[in-house]
Amino acid sequence: MGMSAEQLRAGLDALAANEPAIAAAIARVGYPDPRIRERGYATLLRTIVGQQVSVHAANAVWRKLETLVGDPADPHVIAAASDETLRAAGFSRQKTGYARSLAEEVTSGRLDLDRLPEDDEEAIAQLMRVKGIGRWSAEVYLLFAEGRPDIWPAGDLAVQLEIGRILGHDTRPSEKLTRALAEAWRPHRGALAIFTWHHYGAGPDAAPV
Repeated sequence: MGMSAEQLRAGLDALAANEPAIAAAIARVGYPDPRIRERGYATLLRTIVGQQVSVHAANAVWRKLETLVGDPADPHVIAAASDETLRAAGFSRQKTGYARSLAEEVTSGRLDLDRLPEDDEEAIAQLMRVKGIGRWSAEVYLLFAEGRPDIWPAGDLAVQLEIGRILGHDTRPSEKLTRALAEAWRPHRGALAIFTWHHYGAGPDAAPV
């Protein structure tokens, strides 16, 4: 499961003690709520379903999938479903391939979501073997579903924007700079990533004065 409210607060407090800009941002918008997803296959399949569509549309596809194939949380169900059935549920040809790749990796045992490597980079590499799961999706899974405390999705636009706002940059930091800046924030980068999304959601209230 993801990081608890207590873990988020502890991580952010540790960062705030050494970084006044982070302390000021917390004072402006408060602590974030936990972002927790279920560990396992179903969460990754939902990630694929949700790519490039709204939450409402993704939920509609999931409901159709349940109606047409039964329990989507069973990878054998997706593996056995025809392309026509998956398209009827709302899968594009590309997402059909991605879903089959995930089901194959799991049913073959090549991807064991209960025993991912403890090393974050090794775990990310294993997840990225699935077609359609890029680095960002792998990082968010490890952060939200496994609660790994030092995951840092530096390629996320909101993370870049809000780190720039928090630190007072005039322009959005690049992914490379966002990653470099965060080296000083180990081992609490996961809590800060979740905070940046919270900060983004606060809108004008998050602006430094």
